[in-house]
Amino acid sequence: MLSDPRVFFAAERTLLAWVRTGLTIMGFGFVVARFGLFLRMLAASQGVADAAPLHTSVSSVVGIALVLIGTGCMILGALQHRSYTSTLPPADIPRSHDPRYPILLSIFLAALGLGLALYLAL
Repeated sequence: MLSDPRVFFAAERTLLAWVRTGLTIMGFGFVVARFGLFLRMLAASQGVADAAPLHTSVSSVVGIALVLIGTGCMILGALQHRSYTSTLPPADIPRSHDPRYPILLSIFLAALGLGLALYLAL
């Protein structure tokens, strides 16, 4: 049977799409979480006491949830990639590529996402 490295590279592109999606969701979550802080600063600059405490807490909760969802996307993508590449015959995995590196990247970025969620929560 002839080896076809395109199958492996397609799986890597799929994993990187999951990572890209997770990073985008995490970034949007950070912006949403900080939007409440922006509203509070805007109210303070206009002389209003604390007009938007509810907006601040809601945006923080939604933002943290989005960061955690983005983190979950990356973890699920890494798990799917690992389970799929483990079914490939060794001839389909190019010798110059180690399938562990993209998974390690995903896990590292997911750990950063968990750290970001913790930072936003505190």
